[in-house]
Amino acid sequence: MYDITYIYYGWGYAMTTDTIFPPHGRLMTKLTALGPYLRKQQSKEGEFFFDCLASCISANKSPEEREFWGWWLVLTATDIGFEYRYDFGRYDAKGNWIKGSLPAKHAEAVLKTLDDFYVKLTKFVKEDCQLDIQASAELEEAVLGSA
Repeated sequence: MYDITYIYYGWGYAMTTDTIFPPHGRLMTKLTALGPYLRKQQSKEGEFFFDCLASCISANKSPEEREFWGWWLVLTATDIGFEYRYDFGRYDAKGNWIKGSLPAKHAEAVLKTLDDFYVKLTKFVKEDCQLDIQASAELEEAVLGSA
């Protein structure tokens, strides 16, 4: 959402725009509603951490010992909206993400969950918040939504 302000400079008025973000608490509530992905304890003011345990590696193990293939995404506030960066890897039994290539048999399930989430996230940021969303310049993978 943009706040348009007119400033008088003596010779006339100039228009400035300031980006206005919803309050952090409201953003946390709305982002949580997008899916079971937001990790509140790993998020902070202006930065939101999402992840998805998309495909179980070790279904025969007890639940606390299971590992998963999946993705994580960090959404960071910028001057005009948000930028994102994401990566893929394995979520180990200790609860840590280990960056790595997805095995072919798990790749489709993982990519589908990320694509589905990205559509919801983009719609929320652009339509509900009326802000911009773009890929981080440091993103190593392909930009989401470009394919």
